[in-house]
Amino acid sequence: MRFLLPKAASFSVHDVLAAELDPPAIEDGRAIPLQWISVAPGAPYFVDENGRDWTPIGQNDAISWPELAGLFRRRDLGAVERHLRWLAANGVTCLRLMLEYAQVRHRYFERPAGRFVPAMVQLWDDLFALCERVGLRILLTPVDTFWTWLHWRHHPWNSANGGPLDHPSRLLLCRDMRAAIKARLSFAVRRWGGSGALFAWDLWNEIHPAHALDSADCFGEFIHDLSTHVRGLELELYGRSHPQTVSLFGPELWLKPHLELREPIFRHPDLDFASIHIYRERSIDDPRDTVAPALAMGRIVRECIAETPIERPFLDTEHGPIHRFKDKRKTLPEPFDDEYFRHMSWAHLACGGVGGGMRWPNRHPHVLTPGMRRAQRAMAAFLPLIDWSDFRRVSGDENVRAPGWHVFACHDDRQAVVWMLRRGARGADGRLRQDLHPRPAQLRLPRFAGCAVEVTAFDTVRGHVTHCWTAEVRGQELSLDDALPRADCAFAIRRLDHG
Repeated sequence: MRFLLPKAASFSVHDVLAAELDPPAIEDGRAIPLQWISVAPGAPYFVDENGRDWTPIGQNDAISWPELAGLFRRRDLGAVERHLRWLAANGVTCLRLMLEYAQVRHRYFERPAGRFVPAMVQLWDDLFALCERVGLRILLTPVDTFWTWLHWRHHPWNSANGGPLDHPSRLLLCRDMRAAIKARLSFAVRRWGGSGALFAWDLWNEIHPAHALDSADCFGEFIHDLSTHVRGLELELYGRSHPQTVSLFGPELWLKPHLELREPIFRHPDLDFASIHIYRERSIDDPRDTVAPALAMGRIVRECIAETPIERPFLDTEHGPIHRFKDKRKTLPEPFDDEYFRHMSWAHLACGGVGGGMRWPNRHPHVLTPGMRRAQRAMAAFLPLIDWSDFRRVSGDENVRAPGWHVFACHDDRQAVVWMLRRGARGADGRLRQDLHPRPAQLRLPRFAGCAVEVTAFDTVRGHVTHCWTAEVRGQELSLDDALPRADCAFAIRRLDHG
Protein backbone atom coordinates (compact mmCIF):
# COMPACT_ATOMS: atom_id res chain seq x y z
CA MET A 1 0.00 0.00 0.00
CA ARG A 2 1.04 3.63 -0.40
CA PHE A 3 -0.22 7.06 0.51
CA LEU A 4 -1.69 9.57 -1.93
CA LEU A 5 0.75 12.40 -2.48
CA PRO A 6 -0.42 15.88 -1.50
CA LYS A 7 -0.40 18.49 -4.27
CA ALA A 8 2.13 20.66 -2.50
CA ALA A 9 5.70 20.92 -3.75
CA SER A 10 6.93 18.99 -0.70
CA PHE A 11 5.41 17.52 2.41
CA SER A 12 6.31 16.45 5.93
CA VAL A 13 5.77 13.22 7.79
CA HIS A 14 2.66 14.76 9.33
CA ASP A 15 1.17 15.21 5.84
CA VAL A 16 1.77 11.55 5.14
CA LEU A 17 0.15 10.40 8.36
CA ALA A 18 -2.96 12.34 7.44
CA ALA A 19 -3.13 11.05 3.85
CA GLU A 20 -5.58 8.35 2.84
CA LEU A 21 -4.49 4.95 1.58
CA ASP A 22 -4.32 4.06 -2.08
CA PRO A 23 -3.27 0.94 -4.08
CA PRO A 24 0.39 0.47 -5.13
CA ALA A 25 1.96 3.04 -7.42
CA ILE A 26 2.30 0.76 -10.45
CA GLU A 27 -1.01 0.93 -12.28
CA ASP A 28 -0.77 -1.94 -14.80
CA GLY A 29 -0.86 -4.87 -12.40
CA ARG A 30 -1.28 -5.82 -8.77
CA ALA A 31 1.73 -6.24 -6.55
CA ILE A 32 1.93 -9.63 -4.82
CA PRO A 33 2.86 -9.24 -1.15
CA LEU A 34 6.23 -10.78 -0.33
CA GLN A 35 6.83 -12.67 2.87
CA TRP A 36 8.93 -10.95 5.50
CA ILE A 37 12.46 -12.18 6.16
CA SER A 38 13.89 -12.95 9.60
CA VAL A 39 16.94 -14.60 11.12
CA ALA A 40 16.59 -18.39 11.25
CA PRO A 41 15.90 -19.64 14.79
CA GLY A 42 19.18 -21.03 16.08
CA ALA A 43 21.19 -20.60 12.86
CA PRO A 44 23.17 -17.63 11.44
CA TYR A 45 21.19 -17.43 8.18
CA PHE A 46 17.82 -16.06 7.02
CA VAL A 47 14.38 -17.58 6.42
CA ASP A 48 10.98 -16.38 5.19
CA GLU A 49 7.73 -16.61 7.13
CA ASN A 50 7.31 -20.29 6.21
CA GLY A 51 10.78 -21.14 7.49
CA ARG A 52 12.21 -21.56 3.99
CA ASP A 53 15.83 -20.59 3.39
CA TRP A 54 16.36 -17.12 1.95
CA THR A 55 19.79 -15.79 1.03
CA PRO A 56 20.66 -12.23 -0.06
CA ILE A 57 22.32 -12.48 -3.47
CA GLY A 58 22.83 -9.09 -5.04
CA GLN A 59 24.91 -5.94 -4.95
CA ASN A 60 24.82 -2.26 -4.18
CA ASP A 61 22.81 -0.12 -6.54
CA ALA A 62 21.77 3.53 -6.53
CA ILE A 63 18.73 5.40 -7.74
CA SER A 64 20.85 7.59 -10.05
CA TRP A 65 22.89 4.76 -11.63
CA PRO A 66 22.05 3.50 -15.14
CA GLU A 67 19.88 0.47 -14.35
CA LEU A 68 17.52 2.32 -11.97
CA ALA A 69 17.72 5.81 -13.50
CA GLY A 70 14.35 5.34 -15.22
CA LEU A 71 12.59 5.56 -11.86
CA PHE A 72 13.22 9.29 -11.45
CA ARG A 73 10.11 11.21 -12.44
CA ARG A 74 8.86 7.87 -13.86
CA ARG A 75 10.93 8.36 -17.00
CA ASP A 76 11.02 4.67 -17.92
CA LEU A 77 9.39 2.35 -15.39
CA GLY A 78 9.11 -0.35 -18.03
CA ALA A 79 12.87 -0.54 -18.49
CA VAL A 80 13.41 -0.73 -14.73
CA GLU A 81 10.82 -3.49 -14.38
CA ARG A 82 12.42 -5.50 -17.20
CA HIS A 83 15.79 -5.13 -15.52
CA LEU A 84 14.46 -6.23 -12.13
CA ARG A 85 12.71 -9.22 -13.68
CA TRP A 86 15.95 -10.19 -15.40
CA LEU A 87 17.79 -9.97 -12.09
CA ALA A 88 15.24 -12.15 -10.32
CA ALA A 89 15.33 -14.71 -13.14
CA ASN A 90 19.09 -14.93 -12.75
CA GLY A 91 19.21 -15.64 -9.03
CA VAL A 92 19.42 -12.12 -7.59
CA THR A 93 17.26 -11.75 -4.48
CA CYS A 94 18.32 -8.44 -2.93
CA LEU A 95 19.63 -4.96 -3.70
CA ARG A 96 21.32 -2.72 -1.18
CA LEU A 97 20.12 0.84 -1.68
CA MET A 98 20.42 4.23 -0.02
CA LEU A 99 17.20 6.16 0.48
CA GLU A 100 19.14 9.27 -0.45
CA TYR A 101 22.17 8.99 -2.74
CA ALA A 102 23.72 12.44 -2.49
CA GLN A 103 26.26 12.29 -5.30
CA VAL A 104 23.95 14.50 -7.36
CA ARG A 105 21.90 17.37 -5.94
CA HIS A 106 18.59 16.51 -7.59
CA ARG A 107 18.19 13.26 -5.60
CA TYR A 108 17.90 14.73 -2.11
CA PHE A 109 15.13 13.02 -0.18
CA GLU A 110 14.37 16.18 1.80
CA ARG A 111 14.43 19.76 0.58
CA PRO A 112 14.38 21.72 2.82
CA ALA A 113 15.18 19.55 5.85
CA GLY A 114 12.04 17.87 7.15
CA ARG A 115 10.09 18.29 3.88
CA PHE A 116 10.11 15.13 1.76
CA VAL A 117 10.37 15.66 -1.99
CA PRO A 118 7.32 14.21 -3.80
CA ALA A 119 9.33 13.06 -6.83
CA MET A 120 11.62 11.05 -4.56
CA VAL A 121 8.75 9.57 -2.57
CA GLN A 122 7.08 8.58 -5.84
CA LEU A 123 10.34 6.98 -6.99
CA TRP A 124 10.45 4.81 -3.88
CA ASP A 125 6.73 4.02 -4.07
CA ASP A 126 7.34 2.71 -7.58
CA LEU A 127 10.47 0.78 -6.69
CA PHE A 128 8.85 -0.98 -3.74
CA ALA A 129 5.82 -1.86 -5.86
CA LEU A 130 8.05 -3.23 -8.63
CA CYS A 131 10.11 -5.27 -6.17
CA GLU A 132 6.92 -6.70 -4.66
CA ARG A 133 5.81 -7.67 -8.15
CA VAL A 134 9.02 -9.34 -9.33
CA GLY A 135 10.08 -10.88 -6.00
CA LEU A 136 13.16 -8.81 -5.10
CA ARG A 137 13.96 -7.35 -1.70
CA ILE A 138 15.81 -4.24 -0.55
CA LEU A 139 18.42 -3.75 2.16
CA LEU A 140 17.72 -0.09 2.88
CA THR A 141 19.95 2.49 4.51
CA PRO A 142 18.66 6.04 5.05
CA VAL A 143 21.79 8.08 4.32
CA ASP A 144 24.70 7.92 1.90
CA THR A 145 27.28 9.16 4.38
CA PHE A 146 30.16 9.33 1.87
CA TRP A 147 28.62 11.84 -0.54
CA THR A 148 26.71 13.58 2.24
CA TRP A 149 30.06 14.43 3.84
CA LEU A 150 31.73 15.49 0.59
CA HIS A 151 28.77 17.59 -0.57
CA TRP A 152 27.76 18.94 2.83
CA ARG A 153 27.81 22.53 1.60
CA HIS A 154 24.82 21.69 -0.62
CA HIS A 155 22.96 19.32 1.69
CA PRO A 156 19.58 20.33 3.12
CA TRP A 157 20.69 19.15 6.58
CA ASN A 158 23.42 21.83 6.61
CA SER A 159 22.45 24.72 8.88
CA ALA A 160 23.59 27.09 6.14
CA ASN A 161 20.70 25.68 4.07
CA GLY A 162 18.18 25.74 6.91
CA GLY A 163 19.09 22.36 8.39
CA PRO A 164 19.98 21.38 11.96
CA LEU A 165 23.79 20.93 11.76
CA ASP A 166 26.77 23.09 10.82
CA HIS A 167 29.29 20.33 10.09
CA PRO A 168 29.01 16.53 9.55
CA SER A 169 31.75 15.85 12.12
CA ARG A 170 28.91 15.94 14.68
CA LEU A 171 26.34 13.86 12.79
CA LEU A 172 26.11 11.32 15.60
CA LEU A 173 26.29 13.83 18.44
CA CYS A 174 23.87 16.65 17.62
CA ARG A 175 20.44 16.30 19.26
CA ASP A 176 18.64 18.15 16.49
CA MET A 177 20.41 16.05 13.87
CA ARG A 178 19.30 12.90 15.68
CA ALA A 179 15.72 14.10 15.53
CA ALA A 180 16.03 14.66 11.77
CA ILE A 181 17.47 11.17 11.23
CA LYS A 182 14.67 9.58 13.24
CA ALA A 183 12.06 11.61 11.38
CA ARG A 184 13.40 10.28 8.07
CA LEU A 185 13.35 6.73 9.40
CA SER A 186 9.83 7.23 10.73
CA PHE A 187 8.67 8.35 7.32
CA ALA A 188 10.20 5.29 5.65
CA VAL A 189 8.78 2.90 8.26
CA ARG A 190 5.28 4.29 7.90
CA ARG A 191 5.32 4.37 4.14
CA TRP A 192 7.26 1.23 3.14
CA GLY A 193 7.88 -0.66 6.39
CA GLY A 194 4.83 -2.86 5.92
CA SER A 195 6.28 -4.40 2.77
CA GLY A 196 7.97 -7.76 2.52
CA ALA A 197 10.10 -6.20 -0.22
CA LEU A 198 12.01 -4.58 2.63
CA PHE A 199 14.54 -7.22 3.66
CA ALA A 200 16.27 -5.27 6.41
CA TRP A 201 17.45 -1.90 7.69
CA ASP A 202 21.06 -0.80 7.61
CA LEU A 203 20.27 1.84 10.19
CA TRP A 204 23.40 3.86 9.43
CA ASN A 205 25.72 3.41 6.47
CA GLU A 206 29.40 3.21 7.43
CA ILE A 207 29.18 4.55 10.96
CA HIS A 208 32.48 6.33 11.43
CA PRO A 209 34.45 8.06 14.20
CA ALA A 210 34.67 11.12 11.94
CA HIS A 211 30.90 11.55 12.47
CA ALA A 212 31.52 11.92 16.22
CA LEU A 213 34.61 14.13 16.54
CA ASP A 214 36.94 11.14 15.97
CA SER A 215 35.43 9.06 18.74
CA ALA A 216 33.45 5.82 18.84
CA ASP A 217 32.19 6.31 22.39
CA CYS A 218 28.69 7.18 21.24
CA PHE A 219 28.28 4.31 18.76
CA GLY A 220 26.44 2.01 21.15
CA GLU A 221 24.00 4.67 22.31
CA PHE A 222 23.40 5.93 18.77
CA ILE A 223 22.64 2.43 17.49
CA HIS A 224 20.36 1.73 20.44
CA ASP A 225 18.41 4.94 19.88
CA LEU A 226 17.82 4.33 16.17
CA SER A 227 17.19 0.62 16.61
CA THR A 228 14.59 0.93 19.34
CA HIS A 229 12.92 3.80 17.51
CA VAL A 230 12.52 1.83 14.27
CA ARG A 231 11.63 -1.46 15.91
CA GLY A 232 9.15 0.14 18.26
CA LEU A 233 7.37 1.92 15.42
CA GLU A 234 7.28 -1.24 13.29
CA LEU A 235 5.86 -3.27 16.18
CA GLU A 236 3.23 -0.59 16.79
CA LEU A 237 2.20 -0.43 13.13
CA TYR A 238 2.72 -4.00 11.92
CA GLY A 239 3.15 -6.21 14.98
CA ARG A 240 6.61 -7.34 13.83
CA SER A 241 9.88 -5.84 12.68
CA HIS A 242 12.45 -6.25 9.94
CA PRO A 243 16.05 -7.32 10.71
CA GLN A 244 18.54 -4.58 11.52
CA THR A 245 22.25 -3.99 11.11
CA VAL A 246 24.71 -1.07 11.08
CA SER A 247 27.60 -1.13 8.61
CA LEU A 248 31.22 -0.12 9.13
CA PHE A 249 33.98 0.75 6.66
CA GLY A 250 36.00 -2.38 7.43
CA PRO A 251 39.55 -0.93 7.28
CA GLU A 252 38.71 1.13 10.37
CA LEU A 253 38.97 -2.10 12.41
CA TRP A 254 42.72 -2.35 11.75
CA LEU A 255 43.48 1.35 11.11
CA LYS A 256 42.00 2.45 14.46
CA PRO A 257 42.59 -0.44 16.89
CA HIS A 258 42.55 1.99 19.82
CA LEU A 259 38.82 2.65 19.29
CA GLU A 260 36.11 0.28 20.48
CA LEU A 261 34.52 -0.60 17.16
CA ARG A 262 33.97 -4.34 17.45
CA GLU A 263 31.46 -4.38 20.28
CA PRO A 264 28.83 -2.12 18.67
CA ILE A 265 29.27 -3.58 15.16
CA PHE A 266 29.44 -7.29 15.89
CA ARG A 267 27.74 -7.73 19.25
CA HIS A 268 25.30 -4.87 19.84
CA PRO A 269 22.29 -6.49 21.54
CA ASP A 270 19.76 -4.54 19.45
CA LEU A 271 21.08 -5.66 16.06
CA ASP A 272 20.07 -8.84 14.22
CA PHE A 273 23.05 -9.39 11.91
CA ALA A 274 26.58 -8.06 11.60
CA SER A 275 27.94 -6.22 8.59
CA ILE A 276 31.12 -4.52 7.48
CA HIS A 277 32.44 -3.27 4.13
CA ILE A 278 35.41 -5.40 3.13
CA TYR A 279 37.93 -3.15 1.42
CA ARG A 280 41.28 -4.67 2.37
CA GLU A 281 44.15 -2.46 1.20
CA ARG A 282 45.96 -3.60 -1.94
CA SER A 283 44.59 -7.15 -2.10
CA ILE A 284 40.90 -6.16 -2.46
CA ASP A 285 40.76 -2.41 -3.07
CA ASP A 286 43.50 -2.49 -5.74
CA PRO A 287 43.92 -6.13 -6.87
CA ARG A 288 46.90 -7.41 -8.87
CA ASP A 289 45.58 -10.97 -9.16
CA THR A 290 42.39 -12.89 -8.43
CA VAL A 291 43.72 -15.16 -5.65
CA ALA A 292 44.98 -12.67 -3.04
CA PRO A 293 41.53 -10.98 -2.84
CA ALA A 294 39.88 -14.35 -2.12
CA LEU A 295 42.42 -15.11 0.60
CA ALA A 296 41.87 -11.67 2.14
CA MET A 297 38.08 -12.07 1.98
CA GLY A 298 38.32 -15.47 3.65
CA ARG A 299 40.53 -14.20 6.47
CA ILE A 300 38.35 -11.17 7.16
CA VAL A 301 35.10 -13.16 7.14
CA ARG A 302 36.58 -15.68 9.58
CA GLU A 303 37.82 -12.88 11.83
CA CYS A 304 34.42 -11.15 11.79
CA ILE A 305 32.52 -14.34 12.53
CA ALA A 306 34.84 -14.99 15.47
CA GLU A 307 33.74 -11.60 16.87
CA THR A 308 30.02 -12.26 16.28
CA PRO A 309 27.55 -14.25 18.42
CA ILE A 310 27.28 -17.77 17.03
CA GLU A 311 23.63 -17.45 15.95
CA ARG A 312 23.99 -14.00 14.36
CA PRO A 313 24.46 -13.87 10.56
CA PHE A 314 27.42 -12.05 9.09
CA LEU A 315 27.11 -10.31 5.72
CA ASP A 316 29.62 -8.22 3.79
CA THR A 317 27.52 -5.39 2.35
CA GLU A 318 30.21 -3.64 0.28
CA HIS A 319 33.38 -4.78 -1.42
CA GLY A 320 35.23 -4.10 -4.65
CA PRO A 321 38.25 -2.35 -6.23
CA ILE A 322 37.46 1.02 -4.68
CA HIS A 323 41.03 2.38 -4.64
CA ARG A 324 41.69 1.31 -8.23
CA PHE A 325 38.46 2.91 -9.44
CA LYS A 326 37.96 5.96 -7.22
CA ASP A 327 41.53 7.10 -6.63
CA LYS A 328 43.44 5.74 -9.62
CA ARG A 329 40.45 6.24 -11.92
CA LYS A 330 40.92 2.88 -13.61
CA THR A 331 38.39 0.17 -14.41
CA LEU A 332 39.54 -3.43 -14.09
CA PRO A 333 39.58 -5.44 -17.34
CA GLU A 334 36.29 -7.30 -17.53
CA PRO A 335 37.64 -10.90 -17.64
CA PHE A 336 39.90 -10.16 -14.66
CA ASP A 337 37.10 -8.45 -12.75
CA ASP A 338 34.70 -11.33 -13.38
CA GLU A 339 37.10 -13.84 -11.84
CA TYR A 340 38.01 -11.48 -8.98
CA PHE A 341 34.29 -11.07 -8.26
CA ARG A 342 33.57 -14.81 -8.40
CA HIS A 343 36.51 -15.74 -6.18
CA MET A 344 35.61 -13.26 -3.47
CA SER A 345 31.96 -14.32 -3.55
CA TRP A 346 32.80 -17.98 -2.95
CA ALA A 347 35.36 -17.15 -0.28
CA HIS A 348 32.67 -15.18 1.55
CA LEU A 349 30.08 -17.98 1.36
CA ALA A 350 32.44 -20.87 2.12
CA CYS A 351 33.93 -19.16 5.19
CA GLY A 352 30.49 -18.74 6.75
CA GLY A 353 29.14 -15.47 5.40
CA VAL A 354 25.56 -15.26 4.15
CA GLY A 355 25.60 -15.39 0.35
CA GLY A 356 28.48 -13.96 -1.67
CA GLY A 357 28.63 -10.44 -0.25
CA MET A 358 27.46 -7.29 -2.00
CA ARG A 359 29.73 -5.68 -4.57
CA TRP A 360 29.96 -1.93 -5.01
CA PRO A 361 30.32 -1.84 -8.81
CA ASN A 362 33.35 0.46 -9.05
CA ARG A 363 33.20 0.21 -12.82
CA HIS A 364 32.43 2.52 -15.70
CA PRO A 365 29.54 2.37 -16.35
CA HIS A 366 28.57 1.74 -12.74
CA VAL A 367 26.93 -1.66 -13.22
CA LEU A 368 27.93 -5.30 -12.79
CA THR A 369 29.21 -7.17 -15.83
CA PRO A 370 27.37 -10.09 -17.49
CA GLY A 371 30.08 -12.39 -16.08
CA MET A 372 29.30 -11.22 -12.55
CA ARG A 373 25.62 -11.90 -13.15
CA ARG A 374 26.50 -15.43 -14.28
CA ALA A 375 28.46 -15.87 -11.06
CA GLN A 376 25.43 -14.78 -9.03
CA ARG A 377 23.23 -17.21 -10.95
CA ALA A 378 25.71 -20.01 -10.28
CA MET A 379 25.76 -19.33 -6.55
CA ALA A 380 21.94 -19.31 -6.48
CA ALA A 381 22.03 -22.79 -8.04
CA PHE A 382 24.40 -24.04 -5.31
CA LEU A 383 22.38 -22.76 -2.35
CA PRO A 384 19.69 -25.52 -2.29
CA LEU A 385 22.44 -28.09 -1.64
CA ILE A 386 22.70 -26.89 1.99
CA ASP A 387 20.00 -26.76 4.66
CA TRP A 388 20.91 -23.24 5.77
CA SER A 389 18.17 -22.82 8.37
CA ASP A 390 19.66 -25.77 10.28
CA PHE A 391 23.32 -25.01 9.60
CA ARG A 392 25.07 -23.96 12.81
CA ARG A 393 28.31 -23.33 11.03
CA VAL A 394 31.74 -22.90 12.54
CA SER A 395 34.19 -20.89 10.44
CA GLY A 396 37.95 -20.79 10.43
CA ASP A 397 38.83 -24.40 11.22
CA GLU A 398 42.40 -24.53 9.92
CA ASN A 399 42.36 -28.33 10.14
CA VAL A 400 40.15 -28.44 7.01
CA ARG A 401 42.80 -28.44 4.31
CA ALA A 402 44.08 -30.11 1.17
CA PRO A 403 47.71 -30.08 -0.04
CA GLY A 404 48.10 -28.04 -3.21
CA TRP A 405 44.87 -26.10 -2.68
CA HIS A 406 43.65 -23.04 -0.78
CA VAL A 407 40.69 -24.30 1.23
CA PHE A 408 37.80 -22.11 2.38
CA ALA A 409 35.33 -23.96 4.60
CA CYS A 410 32.69 -23.85 7.28
CA HIS A 411 30.81 -26.71 8.89
CA ASP A 412 28.80 -28.06 11.78
CA ASP A 413 28.34 -31.69 12.87
CA ARG A 414 26.09 -32.50 9.92
CA GLN A 415 27.00 -30.32 6.92
CA ALA A 416 29.99 -28.59 5.39
CA VAL A 417 30.57 -26.03 2.65
CA VAL A 418 34.00 -26.21 1.06
CA TRP A 419 35.48 -24.14 -1.75
CA MET A 420 38.94 -25.09 -3.06
CA LEU A 421 41.17 -22.82 -5.12
CA ARG A 422 44.27 -24.15 -6.88
CA ARG A 423 47.66 -23.04 -5.54
CA GLY A 424 50.42 -21.94 -7.88
CA ALA A 425 48.09 -21.46 -10.84
CA ARG A 426 48.23 -17.71 -11.45
CA GLY A 427 49.09 -16.58 -14.95
CA ALA A 428 50.92 -13.45 -16.07
CA ASP A 429 47.66 -11.46 -16.17
CA GLY A 430 46.80 -12.31 -12.53
CA ARG A 431 44.03 -14.74 -13.47
CA LEU A 432 44.13 -18.50 -13.06
CA ARG A 433 45.73 -20.20 -16.03
CA GLN A 434 43.44 -21.99 -18.46
CA ASP A 435 45.93 -24.72 -19.43
CA LEU A 436 45.89 -26.56 -16.08
CA HIS A 437 45.18 -30.27 -15.79
CA PRO A 438 42.85 -31.59 -13.09
CA ARG A 439 44.66 -32.30 -9.84
CA PRO A 440 43.35 -34.89 -7.35
CA ALA A 441 43.24 -34.02 -3.68
CA GLN A 442 42.81 -35.45 -0.24
CA LEU A 443 40.57 -33.16 1.79
CA ARG A 444 41.16 -33.34 5.52
CA LEU A 445 37.83 -33.22 7.41
CA PRO A 446 38.47 -33.91 11.11
CA ARG A 447 34.86 -33.21 12.13
CA PHE A 448 33.62 -36.06 9.89
CA ALA A 449 36.37 -38.55 10.67
CA GLY A 450 35.22 -42.14 10.08
CA CYS A 451 31.78 -41.03 8.86
CA ALA A 452 29.85 -41.83 5.71
CA VAL A 453 29.14 -38.68 3.73
CA GLU A 454 27.33 -37.54 0.62
CA VAL A 455 29.51 -35.25 -1.47
CA THR A 456 28.19 -32.94 -4.18
CA ALA A 457 30.80 -31.26 -6.37
CA PHE A 458 29.79 -27.98 -8.01
CA ASP A 459 31.30 -26.07 -10.92
CA THR A 460 31.33 -22.42 -9.85
CA VAL A 461 31.93 -21.17 -13.40
CA ARG A 462 29.20 -23.06 -15.24
CA GLY A 463 26.86 -23.16 -12.27
CA HIS A 464 25.94 -26.84 -12.09
CA VAL A 465 26.63 -30.05 -10.18
CA THR A 466 29.43 -32.10 -11.72
CA HIS A 467 29.54 -35.14 -9.43
CA CYS A 468 27.53 -36.55 -6.53
CA TRP A 469 28.67 -39.63 -4.62
CA THR A 470 28.80 -41.26 -1.21
CA ALA A 471 32.09 -42.01 0.48
CA GLU A 472 33.69 -42.70 3.80
CA VAL A 473 36.03 -40.26 5.46
CA ARG A 474 38.89 -42.65 6.17
CA GLY A 475 40.71 -41.46 9.21
CA GLN A 476 40.25 -37.77 8.51
CA GLU A 477 40.75 -37.86 4.75
CA LEU A 478 38.14 -37.58 1.97
CA SER A 479 39.39 -38.52 -1.49
CA LEU A 480 38.47 -36.07 -4.25
CA ASP A 481 40.42 -37.79 -7.01
CA ASP A 482 37.66 -37.73 -9.62
CA ALA A 483 35.87 -34.51 -8.69
CA LEU A 484 38.25 -31.61 -9.15
CA PRO A 485 38.35 -29.47 -12.28
CA ARG A 486 41.34 -27.44 -13.32
CA ALA A 487 41.21 -24.38 -11.04
CA ASP A 488 38.49 -24.33 -8.38
CA CYS A 489 35.51 -26.30 -7.14
CA ALA A 490 32.84 -26.02 -4.45
CA PHE A 491 31.48 -28.91 -2.39
CA ALA A 492 28.37 -29.45 -0.32
CA ILE A 493 29.01 -32.29 2.14
CA ARG A 494 26.42 -34.04 4.33
CA ARG A 495 26.89 -36.74 6.92
CA LEU A 496 24.73 -39.76 6.23
CA ASP A 497 24.87 -41.25 9.74
CA HIS A 498 23.99 -38.15 11.76
CA GLY A 499 20.98 -38.24 14.09
